[in-house]
Amino acid sequence: MSAAIEARGLVKRYGPVTAVDHVDLTVRTGDVYGYLGPNGAGKTTSLRMLLGLIRPDEGAAKLFGRDPLLEGARALDGVAGFVEAPRFYPYLSGRKNLELMAAYDGGEASSRIDAVLDTVQLSGRAKDRVGGYSHGMRQRLGIAAALLRAPRLLLLDEPATGLDPAGMRDMRDLVKRLASEGITILLSSHILAEVEELCNRVAIIRRGTIIYEGFLRELLISAGGEYRLRSSDQERARAVALAHGLDVEVFDGELRFRGDAAQAEALSIALGRSGIGISALVPYTATLEELFLDMTEQESAA
Repeated sequence: MSAAIEARGLVKRYGPVTAVDHVDLTVRTGDVYGYLGPNGAGKTTSLRMLLGLIRPDEGAAKLFGRDPLLEGARALDGVAGFVEAPRFYPYLSGRKNLELMAAYDGGEASSRIDAVLDTVQLSGRAKDRVGGYSHGMRQRLGIAAALLRAPRLLLLDEPATGLDPAGMRDMRDLVKRLASEGITILLSSHILAEVEELCNRVAIIRRGTIIYEGFLRELLISAGGEYRLRSSDQERARAVALAHGLDVEVFDGELRFRGDAAQAEALSIALGRSGIGISALVPYTATLEELFLDMTEQESAA
């Protein structure tokens, strides 16, 4: 089976500025794939090229093996979603907006209106004008519009931006439910805790270039091996750790060092023999947010 998305060597230039620089992406069927990067890193430009909305200067993208620039609308069969915020006629009801979109798509789309409204929990507000919807309701209506196409691949660009905590929870639950139904999802988001909970694979883009693509768990594991120590005498504990060959840093009242389990056990025994009480000696794995900030801010600080 073809990958849901396969992009190779995508380049987009605007005059002297290279917005996207030889981007490679592979979204496999069944992935919930997080596409991450700071503002201006090239995420939205990449998404537009994937959908054939803008033409790359170099490279190509395929959706389920089809190139939108060569096959046009046929390449978007089974593909839906939105780039940036979804837009609707504010003076029409949510249902009427969906009816217009379904008529444009044709086929069985109109028969799915009730089901998609129920899926995004808007059945009770379907007759209200979209101009009176909250931001979160408009985001959910955008997903409902995408689901009219019964997609196999759903692209969501910042679907939780601007939502309150309850709205973010509802959006997270909705994405989980759609993924459980077998829909492949490409999720571009700044809310990294959500990405960490939802996604199995991620790509991180910085200044138009992919700096990581792969399994999220492997990225998190790569940052493992750090321990954090709190004791009854931090100065003496640091001296003991240094004597055991550990490179120790002091941060926010903690001693931090990298090592394996055997080294942590040996340090624990040495501290006990030195009469130093241990209140905490725990392994620590960085969050996706910490890794993201470290990876994307390194170049900015250079």
